[in-house]
Amino acid sequence: MKKAYFYELMDKAEASLQKGEELLLSFQGEDSEFCRFNQGKVRQIGKVQHDRLQVRLIKDQRHATCELTLAGQSAEDALRVKNTLQSLRQMIPLLPADPYLLINREPKSSERLEKNRLPSLEQWTTAIRQETQALDFVGIQAAGGIYRGFANTLGQRNWYENYSFNLDWSVYHAADKAVKANYAGLEWDDAVLKTKMQSCREQLEHLKKPAVTIKPGSYRVYLTPSALAEVISLLEWRSFGVKSQRTKSSPLRRLVDGEQQLASMIHLSEDVAGGVAPDFDDFGFTKPDAVNLINSGQHQGALVSARSSREYQLAPTGAHEGESPESLYLKPGTLKASSILKELGDGLYISNLWYMNFSDAEACRMTGMTRFATFWVQGGQIQGPVNVMRFDESLYRMLGENLVGLTDHSEMILSSSTYDSRSTHSQRLPGALIDRFAFTL
Repeated sequence: MKKAYFYELMDKAEASLQKGEELLLSFQGEDSEFCRFNQGKVRQIGKVQHDRLQVRLIKDQRHATCELTLAGQSAEDALRVKNTLQSLRQMIPLLPADPYLLINREPKSSERLEKNRLPSLEQWTTAIRQETQALDFVGIQAAGGIYRGFANTLGQRNWYENYSFNLDWSVYHAADKAVKANYAGLEWDDAVLKTKMQSCREQLEHLKKPAVTIKPGSYRVYLTPSALAEVISLLEWRSFGVKSQRTKSSPLRRLVDGEQQLASMIHLSEDVAGGVAPDFDDFGFTKPDAVNLINSGQHQGALVSARSSREYQLAPTGAHEGESPESLYLKPGTLKASSILKELGDGLYISNLWYMNFSDAEACRMTGMTRFATFWVQGGQIQGPVNVMRFDESLYRMLGENLVGLTDHSEMILSSSTYDSRSTHSQRLPGALIDRFAFTL
């Protein structure tokens, strides 16, 4: 229904264009249900239906853009688009020509429609309440449809919709001790939730043991996929775009220039086909199924937006203007995730990292803190929780010379961000076993 409504708005808007004008419309919508839990009980339920339209008018290499919130009333929305075009039409002669404006002129229409396999609100809230009995469970669940669309005056039409859920929670023990976890995907499975909650209960038992305080120094650590996601998320900020790499501002500058490399087991790609983000951008360019960014530990490629494509004369990869990845995939390794404590031996099992930032971006050096379920492991057995520590490490040590191995399974991690709208960002990551990981205080 939203697709037909969007295309109808485009048809009506096209009819009001004047000679020499080009129009790009981008649609962003969601139908979401939210549920907030506290102490394992449903505390607040809400629904959000939000449809927005980005209107970009182009003439003589000049362009102006406006964003509208749609009312869902055909005549009213069509009139507002028409009035918006008139406003943009008055602005364009006053604007300079944009030398880096580039739109797709080879129309390629597409549709990516994921089947709605989500349970009802009542079904999944019942399942959550059953599995969290007797736990101090705090969390929020977001679920429902996410929609994106694109249309231009060349006849191109693109549509994307999926139906996903994201349950993000903590189970609290006492003081600063808690377990944080997440369950997200396109198809809800009560058995998976049960397994994850059982893991939380087991970690809670370990949190009840006397806390261990370690001295600053280097330790063998295991980063779960969630902990590794914090490292990778920091990298996503201006590391993989061609503009940051050409201007030498990318934290991966030394990797790009061949001065340093990562372990040969590191294969990182922007995997659009395996993610949940739309496969087109706001300028009509479609995305390839995958863009290889790092291959065998060495720089392989970059994300290219429409503007960078014009500036550097490169083929666009459909990246948005910020050129940050939306569907990163790190190829798994060979370590058995089921026996990772045995592989770790003596060291720290780290479930989550927090407060990440670069301590030296040029050297791709990061700092952050452990929090929640981080355990001291001895002889492959958990001894107790570790009091909070700060680390300071280089990516070239973590995923380079000190990387022992990656686990044999990649976990799909969907962003729980609902800022502005529900995110379509995802990562698929294994866990990482690392030697000589430096804790500073």
